[in-house]
Amino acid sequence: MQHKTHYDTVSKAIEALRRQGFITDFNIEENVLACTEGKFAASDFDIVDVYRYEGISDPGDEAAVYAIKSLSGEKGILVTGYGISADTSDAELLEKLSKA
Repeated sequence: MQHKTHYDTVSKAIEALRRQGFITDFNIEENVLACTEGKFAASDFDIVDVYRYEGISDPGDEAAVYAIKSLSGEKGILVTGYGISADTSDAELLEKLSKA
């Protein structure tokens, strides 16, 4: 699924997505997308939207907020940690998972 990347602060992005019903918190666990409702392989979810935050004082201080919807209808958010430009493992894994 194609999505547009927005640039915003992490807190504003999360707030906007919560208002749209993205209430589940996702994380990356054992190379799959996971939440309290279960684990999702690449074929089980779509990335609906992406918000990026780029640090003003330190360009390397970057984070991304992904709006994710599972095929079972679970709507949630995955926040990749600050410093993602220095350590892109979560972003790269999510990219691989969403293309598989």
